[in-house]
Amino acid sequence: MIRTVATTPFDGQKPGTSGLRKKVPVFQQPHYVENFVQSVFSSLEGYEGKTLVVGGDGRFYNREAIQVVLKMAAAAGFGRVMVGKGGILSTPAASCVIRKHKAFGGIILSASHNPGGPHGDFGIKYNIGAGGPAPEKITDAIFAATKTIHEYRIVEAADVDIDTLGTTTLAGMTVEVIDPVADYAELMAQLFDFGAIAKLFTGGFTMRFDAMSAVTGPYAKAILEGTLGAAPGTVVHGEPLPDFGGHHPDPNLVHAKDLYDLMMAEGAPDLGAASDGDGDRNLIIGRGRFVTPSDSLAMIAANMHLAPGYKAGIAGIARSMPTSGAADRVAEKLCIKCYETPTGWKFFGNLLDAGFATVCGEESAGTGSNHVREKDGLWAVLMWLNIIAVRGESVADIVRGHWATYGRNYYTRHDYEEVDASAADALVADLRARLAELPGQSFGGLTVERADDFAYHDPVDGSVTTSQGLRIFFSNGSRIVYRLSGTGTAGATLRVYIEQFEGDSSRQDLDPQSVLADLIALSRTLPDIPGRTGRSAPDVIT
Repeated sequence: MIRTVATTPFDGQKPGTSGLRKKVPVFQQPHYVENFVQSVFSSLEGYEGKTLVVGGDGRFYNREAIQVVLKMAAAAGFGRVMVGKGGILSTPAASCVIRKHKAFGGIILSASHNPGGPHGDFGIKYNIGAGGPAPEKITDAIFAATKTIHEYRIVEAADVDIDTLGTTTLAGMTVEVIDPVADYAELMAQLFDFGAIAKLFTGGFTMRFDAMSAVTGPYAKAILEGTLGAAPGTVVHGEPLPDFGGHHPDPNLVHAKDLYDLMMAEGAPDLGAASDGDGDRNLIIGRGRFVTPSDSLAMIAANMHLAPGYKAGIAGIARSMPTSGAADRVAEKLCIKCYETPTGWKFFGNLLDAGFATVCGEESAGTGSNHVREKDGLWAVLMWLNIIAVRGESVADIVRGHWATYGRNYYTRHDYEEVDASAADALVADLRARLAELPGQSFGGLTVERADDFAYHDPVDGSVTTSQGLRIFFSNGSRIVYRLSGTGTAGATLRVYIEQFEGDSSRQDLDPQSVLADLIALSRTLPDIPGRTGRSAPDVIT
């Protein structure tokens, strides 16, 4: 029986490519999940009888929200829902399933790398049939629906068993509970030289993969320890837990410090890696060598031809604007284009769909290719394993060799988290107003060459996206970028990116924070971060 429930507009907040993110207690309010899901369905057309993919990262409230989605999908008229067993589907795996089975779209329940638990974060986002995040025309329609909604439709029925593989029926709609790993693992086997990687492990190669008690645990265990023969125990924190075991599932040097310390110690494994809450981010650390996400993108792009799925070469590279220019140098050598986009995977999706780019990356530890339409943490790890296996070199040797060929982009990101939102907005607004007067000014020997507020002209659809980050370029080729991030659920996150190129091979293996010290100091004093935010130092440095 389908029930129509009267409701009222709600504080849905405009969902970006990351969807709607709030604290768990907000989603637990009566009708909150239902209102948002109905707003999603109300913004779509032509889905009757079609397939919807549903899954999430296993965080607290995932299972309850999935039952709501299933019952509302049945009421809306979907013909089939494919749901990961136990409600589990990593974000890249969800994209894979949507694309392979030609689904109409998918609903992913996750707050990515944000903390979980009863008082943690939760999120819902809609992905289109191409497998990627909904474009702005859909998210705008969803937001508009949240402001006018007056009722939602839901099936009155017992909860669906999502822990048993197979199919069942819900009010005439087929519910298919699928193995969350199978389709994704099949795709990885097509892209990478699993034989060479397996031989690497047989030869004594050692690895530590930290799944951070998040969604990639089952995928890493099945592929790394199962198919590829890595030693049992290679994958740690491999069971997805509702609160991520108390961890903050963000694979950076703060929240994955134990892994970093292990990799810098005597007797470290050959490779250390990690992924985040929903499986779309990655961390790569060789024995004694951390690889920045910007460098990782460039090094992957330079070596992708070593993997069977990319042996014909790559069409182009795309990077988010705050990501370092290391990938640009690879593109120049390969005689292909490197596209600089705003932050957000939807911009990469256009380029991938059009065949303009093959590999994409963000400095926030997201890397992926045209195999899906999301960034993919485990894919990046497997690519590094493929490169190591074929080249027969350590991570440190690959990094040093890359710098010797292309030069090094010294780079760091400083995050000021949960800053008072009004203070952060005012800081950025004031700096934006000063941009035009900065060129020609000198600060401690650093002369500003140009400054702008980054705008993107999409070469595929002609759209223009403005106000994507404040960029200050100096005459020596270095730059500072300021940007407010929308991935948190409390306050604002001010991100500051500092970069300087070094072509002298004798100066390419120094400490980035030391090399960039003058720029770092200027990045704080130029907009008066301490005075405006009360923060004398960033919360996270990567």
